[in-house]
Amino acid sequence: MKFIRIIFVLAAAWGFFALVPGLFDEAGPRPEYYYGFIGLALVFQLIFILIAFDPARYRPLIPIGVLEKLAFFLPVTLLYLQGRVAMGPVFFGAMVDGLFMLLFAASWMVSRREGQAIQPL
Repeated sequence: MKFIRIIFVLAAAWGFFALVPGLFDEAGPRPEYYYGFIGLALVFQLIFILIAFDPARYRPLIPIGVLEKLAFFLPVTLLYLQGRVAMGPVFFGAMVDGLFMLLFAASWMVSRREGQAIQPL
């Protein structure tokens, strides 16, 4: 379905846009965590592109994409509520991930109703 393709292409584009500049930032005291996070998140953008090309075939990956978005959204939200994260770029990025998390969940539900009606590109 076109809705699913658009959501996952937008998510991948947003991910690349938000993550690639981080490769050129100062990593801080634990660079392995910082660059490991960036690298893993960039790999997930490729998974989102894969889902966008054939949502019916890769439907089982959609809930994993929901969890990927939750893995950033939830901790940042909790840290914000504790006053440990300011309302700035990190908070904004987490809220965008939260939106994509909801859109991924909606995509998964729509694809279940549509069944095999999703046509590959």
